[in-house]
Amino acid sequence: MRDYYLIGDVMPPAVVKTIEEEIFWQYAKLISKSAGLGNQRAFQMNRFMALRDGKIKWSTAIREYIKEHENHGVCIYCNTEKSNLSTEHILPKSCGGPDIADNAIRVCMNCNDKKNGRRLYEWYGLKNNDKIPRIAEGKYLKLLYSMHEKNGTLKTDRNMLLTTLCAKCNLKSKCEQDSTEGALSVYCLEGSFS
Repeated sequence: MRDYYLIGDVMPPAVVKTIEEEIFWQYAKLISKSAGLGNQRAFQMNRFMALRDGKIKWSTAIREYIKEHENHGVCIYCNTEKSNLSTEHILPKSCGGPDIADNAIRVCMNCNDKKNGRRLYEWYGLKNNDKIPRIAEGKYLKLLYSMHEKNGTLKTDRNMLLTTLCAKCNLKSKCEQDSTEGALSVYCLEGSFS
């Protein structure tokens, strides 16, 4: 088993060892993008450690709501103005996604059809996971955090992956395709929810 996956610039540092830390790492990358710093690893690491150590918290549901409604009538995924937006479950109900506001965003019918019943990282893939819109990924990471917390899997580390999450995961073909099987990746965050 490798210490981390290697697909372009989406490789988490070796310090990221658990599901909880992978969620914090992904959120730290979001903070970096939102601050206009892109992929500055030093800043991402600083934000990751601050999140992990409880020195900072992620944004509130109210802030997410405000950000989501700043561009009313615009699809969250493709960023085009549409008159017929629909509610999309970021983690599909068919994968155990709850029917709550924290799992819903407004998207155009075209994007909703393209995503279909796939989970967010499954749909975007590893090579494009840094292109996921901030609103969708921010809400998704918080949802995944609460679901892993409820399932008692937040502290699952790389050594436990194969016997716990990998055994339940239905994204094995994606891991094999993206050369990540047995390694901690964003697929580990969502693959056990099916």
